[in-house]
Amino acid sequence: MLYKKGYKYQLKENFDITIPIQPGQGKFTSGPFLRLYPTGLLKIKAGYAWDGCSGPTYDDDTNMTAGLVHDALYQLIRNDVLPEDPFRKMADDMLKELCIKNGMSSIRAWYYHLAVRKFGGSAVEKPKEVYDVK
Repeated sequence: MLYKKGYKYQLKENFDITIPIQPGQGKFTSGPFLRLYPTGLLKIKAGYAWDGCSGPTYDDDTNMTAGLVHDALYQLIRNDVLPEDPFRKMADDMLKELCIKNGMSSIRAWYYHLAVRKFGGSAVEKPKEVYDVK
């Protein structure tokens, strides 16, 4: 059996969102769960697992969608579907915008944005380790 650690949440239904990140021609996919279209339509299928916002944070209604979208975009970067430049900064900006849109104070959203800009680089550089149970 092969598995990965570190996930806290799992989607129970498909989630679609149109974001201002438009990667160009083609379909950008990562595994069976993520697809980003040239128009900015991001489709995340039921069953997708993510860990929510990292760091000294707490998950609530103001950051759940933002954390999901941000983790999905980072996965696309980490798996070489999207280049880190310019898409990491765009994903970080999207996190802040979605937090504010969902009712987070602009000060708290600024803190989240600052944290991912300063500490998020390692999350796009290394894929989750796969463990083997023998």
